[in-house]
Amino acid sequence: MGRRLAIGALLAAVAGGVVAAARPSRPPLPRRTGRSATGMEYLVLGDGPRTLLSIPGGPGSDLPTGVLGRLTERESRPYVDAGYAVWTVTRPRDMPVGHTVADMGDDYARFVREEMGGAVDVVLGQSYGGMVALHLAAAHPDVVGAVVLAGAAAVVEEWGTEVDARWARLRAEGRDAEAGAVFLEYLLPDPRYAPLRRRLGGVAGRLAAGSTTPPGDLLVEADAELAFDAREVLGSITAPVLLLAGEEDRFFSLDTVRSTAARIRRSTLVTYPGRGHVATISSSDVPRDVLAWLERLGPGTRDGRHPEG
Repeated sequence: MGRRLAIGALLAAVAGGVVAAARPSRPPLPRRTGRSATGMEYLVLGDGPRTLLSIPGGPGSDLPTGVLGRLTERESRPYVDAGYAVWTVTRPRDMPVGHTVADMGDDYARFVREEMGGAVDVVLGQSYGGMVALHLAAAHPDVVGAVVLAGAAAVVEEWGTEVDARWARLRAEGRDAEAGAVFLEYLLPDPRYAPLRRRLGGVAGRLAAGSTTPPGDLLVEADAELAFDAREVLGSITAPVLLLAGEEDRFFSLDTVRSTAARIRRSTLVTYPGRGHVATISSSDVPRDVLAWLERLGPGTRDGRHPEG
């Protein structure tokens, strides 16, 4: 998951008194890390015959380490147990000003071709990563098997872009405590919680301070989010797409998600009543619902046809 979402899940765990769940309870998964020629860092968990590309949220993308790494391993284990090698891949480093979400989709297509053998069985895009996944699937159908959008749609609500832009700018300026207070708006958006967000901002800010995303990339991703609108490319997507949506998500409203699904010819929509953005993406329901959907799709080839013979 992205750093923002992982931190949200961690803070929710702390609030719920279940931090022990982040401690490893089973042997560590096989893992390896690397960096592509274009500067995209990657972590591979598991060594199964099928591949799952996880595109993290943003603005900013990092490989998870420490407690966040253990949370990621816990979330990846169901996929690994089902026979997938899970690739978590960051955006390129030092992206040029004006780099768009569509350009990022091209970056991931190149990564798949150069590092993953030319095609991937499943793309899992979380939040910002789902925005990228839409462009990846639309422009590069040859590299994508199936697509899962967890907490994502073709347009971001104005509230979400505004909060993300402030969070990215403060992080880029090294103002960690203020960035932490803004981050807490994802979890506690009501204005009456503003004093609490300010008091806890230092704690949340320190959790994000370990990011390796260059400051310029934070701003590039925030600007790209402001300009993002994938509605015109949805009709070009030929891969089957699963959309997982929280009914209380303020980044991607349920109406927006439904409209996105309606424009994709092979879409399936699953909604979660009462859940917001972070609660949806960090839920253990996600891998369960993803794997159940993939099982229903059957052993199709990457263009959706069943293999001959």
